Order: sequence, then C-alpha cells, then structure tokens
Amino acid sequence: MGRTGGIRVGDRERGMASGIRDKVAILGMGCTPFGEHWSKGAEELMVAAFGEALADAGIERKRIEAAWLSTCLDEVNVGKSGLPLAETLRFDYIPVSRVENYCASGSDAFRSAVYAVAAGACDVALALGVEKLKDTGFGGLPGLTAGTQAPLWWANLTAPGSFAQLASAYRAKHGVSREDLKRAMARISVKSHANGLKNPKAHLQRAITEDDVLNAPLVADPLGLYDCCGVSDGAAAAIVTTPEIAKALGKRDIVTVKALQIAASNGIEESHSTWDGSYFATARIAASRAYREAGIERPREQLSLVECHDCFSVTELVTLEDLHISPEGGAVKDVLDGFYDGDGRIPCQIDGGLKCFGHPIGASGIRMLYEMYLQLQGRAGARQRGAVDLCLTHNLGGFPARNVCSVAIVGREHA
Repeated sequence: MGRTGGIRVGDRERGMASGIRDKVAILGMGCTPFGEHWSKGAEELMVAAFGEALADAGIERKRIEAAWLSTCLDEVNVGKSGLPLAETLRFDYIPVSRVENYCASGSDAFRSAVYAVAAGACDVALALGVEKLKDTGFGGLPGLTAGTQAPLWWANLTAPGSFAQLASAYRAKHGVSREDLKRAMARISVKSHANGLKNPKAHLQRAITEDDVLNAPLVADPLGLYDCCGVSDGAAAAIVTTPEIAKALGKRDIVTVKALQIAASNGIEESHSTWDGSYFATARIAASRAYREAGIERPREQLSLVECHDCFSVTELVTLEDLHISPEGGAVKDVLDGFYDGDGRIPCQIDGGLKCFGHPIGASGIRMLYEMYLQLQGRAGARQRGAVDLCLTHNLGGFPARNVCSVAIVGREHA
C-alpha cells in the first residue's frame, strides 16, 4: 500500500491517524509577569520569556531549529512575518513563522511547534507569544473585527454585548434565574481573584468579594465590571522536543502533549437556527476531538486542572459544560458548590486566569500551558495542587457566533 510522508494512505482514508499523544515533550517554558509594561517593548518581553524558557530547558539557543511567533495586532509585527522574533532573539537563520488565529494564536503557535517535532521535521522547536495591548490606547481588544465583517450584520458589535447575549440565551434555555446566574458568575470571579492573589506574575493580585461583583457597575447586562477580564501586556514561551531527547538531557517529571485540537466556526452559528446561542459549538467539537486523541473517556473524573478562556465570567461557566465536565445546564450548581474552586475537585483558573492576568492575545494560550507545566512538575509554589496528572487548556477567539476554539491537553509521561 502506498505511503505519503511516512503515513499509510489507506490508514488515513480509514480515519486511523494516530495523533500526537505522547510524541512530544515540553522541554522548558517561560512567562513574563502580565501587566502594564509601559517602559518595555515587545522585544524586551520576548527576550525575558525566552530567557526563562531557555534556562529551564537547559540547552543552548543553537539547538532550536524552528520557531513560531504568535501575536495578533500589527504594532508588534509590522508586515505580519516572523522577523521580529528572529531579529530579537538573533537566531541563526532558522525558519520562523508568524501565527495569528484570534485569541487562540498562542495555542496555535504551540501546535505548530509540536507538530513539527512530532513529524520529525526538527528535534527542538520554539513557540513564543507576545502582545503589547496597553500601547494601543483601547480599553478593550482593538481591531479584531475592523475590515473583516459585513457591516450590516455586525453593526455596533461589542464583545461584552455579544457575550451578554450568550448569558441571556443560556438562562432562557436552562431556566436559570438572573439572580442565580449572577451569583454563579460572581463566584467565578471571586474564585479567580483568590487564586491570582497567590501568583506573583498575575496583573491583578487583589481579593474581591461576592458583593463587590454583584454591586459593580453594569457593562452589558448581566455582565458587570468584575465579570470582564482586563487589558495587559505580556509574553510566554515554550520549547518542545521528543521525550527521548528530554530524557537524554537528564530531564525528570517529563510533561508530554496528549492532544491538540482546533475547531473554527463555519458560518452555521451566525446564519442558521440550529444554533440557539446558549453554548459554543466549536468548544464542544474541539473538546470531543481532544479527549479522543488523549484517550480520555470521563473528563469530569480524569482531569486534574482546567484553564479556560474566561474573557467574561459567563464564558467560563458555559465552557465548563461545553468541555463535558459539568452536565448541560449543571455548571451553575457546580460553580456554587465549589467544584471549580482552588481546593475543589477540578480547579479552574488556579493561576488566576484571564480575569487576573488580562489577555495579551498572542501570549495567553502559552501562559495557560505554563501554569499547567509548573503544576505537573510540582513547581507552582503557593498554588500547587497535589496529584496532578492530566491538565486541559482552552482558548476561544472571536464571538459566540463566530470564533476559533483551541483545546490542549498535557500530562505526565506514563510508561
């Protein structure tokens, strides 16, 4: 039977692709503090994140054979190329590509580096994400829809307004009162701030109360000020290789990639009545694919930690159902019962999440993986959980009706 690039053509036709489970190890990671870096440019942030990752990996930079830069906005990357990373880190003419996929940009850069190693195209690869949002002068995420939407369909669209509609649709579908939904959303924000208080790299390190959240000014009903994540600068980096090379370098507690999946909206959500606006179709699909790739059959029992894209508190709540952890319509109860608290069964946003880090677009996906990597190696300090085995990260870029969703699963290497 014919072969193409080492893959049996017949197997591919029968849907028997093996995926990347345990084929790639994370050799080292780095992450800057996220916040208001007025005195630093993107270059300084890239250098800091890469320097930590390189030291953590214990290799020389010449070992890196390919790199991917994730950044969303053009003020970092004039010309939309990988040159800013290549020039800043003075790589020796290796291939460097720029990745942009909305808020899933960092996760997609990581996916590219992982796939390159899994394919045998290189032994060591880098994914680095960076964003300087504070320099834009905007209070939210700028430019994500400019020039890309049909104006009659997207007139006056805002992110808070769009996700507020998600909350309304969820309430209507599941018969949840506004008061119960607001309480659950408040619990999510309070929980994330309690976790972020323990993280020296988080932008916001301050405890808040449920009353703070419930009494805050409304942004887009039912979303209040404390239901929204902030705007930050930051960078994060990951160096990946094969498990065999990691072992040869003397690494212990090796963290391997179990699954990487991305699902992109195809237009049905925003143009067909089969989608009711109460959930993220892409998240359900990406999660199901990722669990299949990782060999996970019972995510509620098997996952140790979750980092999901909490751009708004309601996004986290709905996503926890779309990830098949809470039953459909059951996330409100799970949240209020403390299932996702720092000391709960499956902590969500144990590092503080987007709520406390903010969301420098190109860096967020890799920042989430950074926390999972530290937790799996027992290096998360005051945030450290015991018995961590399988961890999931989730990014959602765009709006409920039109988005890109990434789900990654990493965990301990098992013989």
